[in-house]
Amino acid sequence: MNIMKTLNHITLVALLALASCSAPQSNNNEPQAAPAPAAQVSAPVDYKQLPIPLKKDKFIQINIVVGDIYQAAKAWAALLDIPVPEITTNHLQYKDEFPYTYRGEPSTCDLLVCTIDMGGWVLELHQADAKDSSFREFYDKHGNGVHHIGFEVGEDRDEVIRELQGMGFNTERTFGAYTGSSWTIVDSEDVLGVNLNIKPKR
Repeated sequence: MNIMKTLNHITLVALLALASCSAPQSNNNEPQAAPAPAAQVSAPVDYKQLPIPLKKDKFIQINIVVGDIYQAAKAWAALLDIPVPEITTNHLQYKDEFPYTYRGEPSTCDLLVCTIDMGGWVLELHQADAKDSSFREFYDKHGNGVHHIGFEVGEDRDEVIRELQGMGFNTERTFGAYTGSSWTIVDSEDVLGVNLNIKPKR
């Protein structure tokens, strides 16, 4: 039985809950380190004052970072009763015409990627290599989990980024450009429980 329609209603809530989960815990018999103090973050401004809020109908994407994309892709295919999605390698490298930066610096990395069309939005799986990247940073910190949710904001992209900066969010976690569009990973997980991906168009 195909359960895609049912899962479209519940997957967003279920996956966002993963963003607050830490990496797997050690054996209960082992000594446990004291929890680290909560990160100090700037208090966001009143969302109602934003001229251009992120509207829910602009939501386009959930991105999940995993340690084994082949296993995860098979599991999602079985859950959704679909063929196993194709897995490809995405090579990210800074170029003058197509910049790619991590934490504000030119960078390079390889990602194993697959995409599942959920009808109006996509579910992405990423497996990062060992090089520095937002995806590797997230996996080393949390293990498997939701790295970001994406929004398509059209011509308002620059204004949305400025507003998020004004709210205290670091918008330099990752920036990548490609033909006809770009993607900006906003470092928002300490406040929202998940990072944001802001795109002019998908």
